[in-house]
Amino acid sequence: MYALYFMLVTIICCVMMSTTVANEMKTHIPFYKQMCKSIQAGEMCEKLVGYSAVYKVCFGMACFFFLFFLFTIKINSSKSCRAYVHNGFWLIKLILLAAMCSGAFFIPDQDTFLNAWRYVGATGGFLFIAIQLILLVEFTHKWNKNWTAGAKHKQMWNGLLALVTLMLYSVAVAALVLMALLYTHSEGCMYNKVLIGVHGGLCLIVSLVAISPCVQNRQPHSGLLQSGVISCYVMYLTFSALSSKPPETILDENNRNITICVPEFSQDLHRDENLVTGLGTTILFGCILYSCLTSTTRASSEALRGIYGTPESEVARCCFCCMPDGDADAEEHIEKRGGQSVIYDEKKGTVYSYAYFHFVFFLASLYVMMTVTHWFHYESAQIEKFFTGTWSIFWIKMASCWVCVCLYLWTLIAPLCCPTREFSV
Repeated sequence: MYALYFMLVTIICCVMMSTTVANEMKTHIPFYKQMCKSIQAGEMCEKLVGYSAVYKVCFGMACFFFLFFLFTIKINSSKSCRAYVHNGFWLIKLILLAAMCSGAFFIPDQDTFLNAWRYVGATGGFLFIAIQLILLVEFTHKWNKNWTAGAKHKQMWNGLLALVTLMLYSVAVAALVLMALLYTHSEGCMYNKVLIGVHGGLCLIVSLVAISPCVQNRQPHSGLLQSGVISCYVMYLTFSALSSKPPETILDENNRNITICVPEFSQDLHRDENLVTGLGTTILFGCILYSCLTSTTRASSEALRGIYGTPESEVARCCFCCMPDGDADAEEHIEKRGGQSVIYDEKKGTVYSYAYFHFVFFLASLYVMMTVTHWFHYESAQIEKFFTGTWSIFWIKMASCWVCVCLYLWTLIAPLCCPTREFSV
């Protein structure tokens, strides 16, 4: 239900940033002007559209999740009174969320609030990205460690490791070549050429470091599988950043402006802005919701605190993120209340950290706010121009790429830099 609330507010934010929807409402809703005046939203409801409206709605949603983050701190039993509140009272929570989002429109001194809230949103958005990058690096190590453990008993796992690693590097190399062909031009695109070359070099460096003898001595589980996953992710972020960069124009031999640094077919595709915006926005926020839900499991919250399972307990399996069969007995009993299944498992506290769950959704609220309003290009932001490209989005994706590489490299060289400290991934 929390995820549904999150998606509901996210859809409202997208509608608020859409000039197409605003124009359709003005045209087709009877007495639109009178209705706007009656709710004190301006003559044409201008207070309910644009980046300032999104900031206020996301402020209410962020306050909602932050309030529950504080309320659920140190809940160690799913049978406590606070746990019952967390797992129920959905109508009251919906009313509370609506009240918080609406109340944000009545905050005095709007200009000061918007300026301060923008920096809070940027900080929370960056932190949300950082958590996803940390969990990605942890995921790669866990994957390789699990399948390596299986290779000790069955050679099939060695074959799977080799096959998946080959596929990952094939995808990364193919992506690098395609970007070099589609996003560069002989007479320009210097940014693109440098970044593609640098990121290709970074992928080569992390691969060599992962299999270097000094790293292998300290971390026998390090291998090309992890660096293959990181390389693919670096190529994805590079492609996403190049797609988000404003295109360049040059003069051809007839002194006409031509657009370069973007694929020719994408220029035709972007003409159908409604299709691109609708499909792209759906994919983007589906990924955000998936990130929220996978980031709030007990395993991910323990990984962020540096708590990992012992190597002896590893059981190799293709879907290694799922609970192994031996843990099925840990679910002591399941009770159904109010249409929801509540699992009682008190061996390690609650089934997942309630406080961490709400904190991730709090950060995701800030990330959605900054993403929908084009980060620091908020004044000209429109949902219809979501994929036209801005420099702020481009550099944020570039920074995410570099942070991801640095995090992975640190997990490899940290045991060498601090030999007396125990590291476990």
